[in-house]
Amino acid sequence: MSSCPNEAKDLKVSPAEGPSEDIGIATSTDLKSGEDVHEVFKQGEGQVDFRTVSWIRASAIFLKMLFATGILSIPSVMYDLGAFPGAINLVGWCALNAYGAIVLGNFRTLHPQCHSVADMAQLTGGPIFRELVGFMFIVTYVITASSGIIGVSAAFNALSLHATCTVWWSLTSTVVIAGCASVRKFSHIGWLTWVGFFSILAAVFIVVIGVTTRTRPAIAPQTGPYTLGYHAIGHPTFAAGITASATIFVSSAATSAFLPVISEMRKPTDYPKAVYLCLSFVTASYLAFSLVIYRWCGQWIASPALGSAGPTVKRIAYGIALPGLIVSGSLYVHVAAKYLFVRILRHSRHLQANTPVHWGTWLACVFGLAAVSFILACAIPIFTYVLALVGSLCFAPLAISFPAWLWVYSHGHYWGAGVGVMRRLVFGLHVLMIGLGVFMMVGGTYGVLVQIMEAYSSGEVDGVFSCADNSGSN
Repeated sequence: MSSCPNEAKDLKVSPAEGPSEDIGIATSTDLKSGEDVHEVFKQGEGQVDFRTVSWIRASAIFLKMLFATGILSIPSVMYDLGAFPGAINLVGWCALNAYGAIVLGNFRTLHPQCHSVADMAQLTGGPIFRELVGFMFIVTYVITASSGIIGVSAAFNALSLHATCTVWWSLTSTVVIAGCASVRKFSHIGWLTWVGFFSILAAVFIVVIGVTTRTRPAIAPQTGPYTLGYHAIGHPTFAAGITASATIFVSSAATSAFLPVISEMRKPTDYPKAVYLCLSFVTASYLAFSLVIYRWCGQWIASPALGSAGPTVKRIAYGIALPGLIVSGSLYVHVAAKYLFVRILRHSRHLQANTPVHWGTWLACVFGLAAVSFILACAIPIFTYVLALVGSLCFAPLAISFPAWLWVYSHGHYWGAGVGVMRRLVFGLHVLMIGLGVFMMVGGTYGVLVQIMEAYSSGEVDGVFSCADNSGSN
């Protein structure tokens, strides 16, 4: 594949097929002059200034979007794949998702009017493609937010010793998450992302130390013989294997959520630095923490993983991680709501004015999407399966196929007459990347649905809106 840092120089600006009522069309003259007339949020007197995010703060936001869900879910699926294939999956998916994030950013550099992947779809495929991608974007982050609700309700259950019904904890979690998500600007929730990130990091460190000090895993039989279940190479069924792979993939796949953050950065050209810092740390952390936890716990890993070191450590870890879990869910709701908000009020004075229409639209988007996430969290209350489902059904096309499609769209000249072998090879690899996303979407969705049905039939899940804690954090 082509080099990520230099790809923007090689992209060509394709001519627009016609005017759009929703987004402007940037020209090469605009790009050369450095003007930001096509940016969604303008910087002007009398307007709410949304563009206040530095690249360091953007990196923190990206870290928080990725770190919590991945580190809580990856250890529990290592058993299915085995340590070595699991590690290869982890590094490979993180690298591919980092590349996709850079492709998205490069495309936006050429088309600064794009606030989301839906706007990019409008430019490359027309209004029908925009509606399809926009709907998928909303569904993606609504489902991901439901995983945040599950994580927060598991924390409340652990801290309260199951003092009330899990559904009530889920409802409480939804209200708290929606309240935090209602903050309008990414820069205003920037300090929350630092608090959330370090709280999750500290909690995971505590769990890692906790599991290594035990003679046997906390949720394994404490007397008599038992099988640890540690394998260098696992032998899963297709359904279990692709579900595990999808769970690892989704841990770093929220790259489509990076785009709305770019629109609020002071210098959007600093975006690649934020991506490289974020994904480098995420890959190293995932690899170290998940392999250590899997080595000491084997098959006896809770999901989320914070419950793997015994009741006392579990309560301490959840208490420390609670702010991070809340912030994660809030970011997912915020990203989805910001897309709807911009879509509804774009080219209206209410987009950057403190009017009742502005605030009413924003709060309706936030609390409406949070309510949908609550329903999904109660319908599929197993943390790992929710992540695998959203990874397969939504993130696979958004994080794999769609960036590859943008690259192919912008590099059609790589397949023309007289083109060298290397360029044709690179073009072909991106076409294969589109196919990989389709395979993960179809195969992964099938695998996770099989796993969910088996969980219901075996009694692992009691039922929809059950009071039992099915998060897996035993």
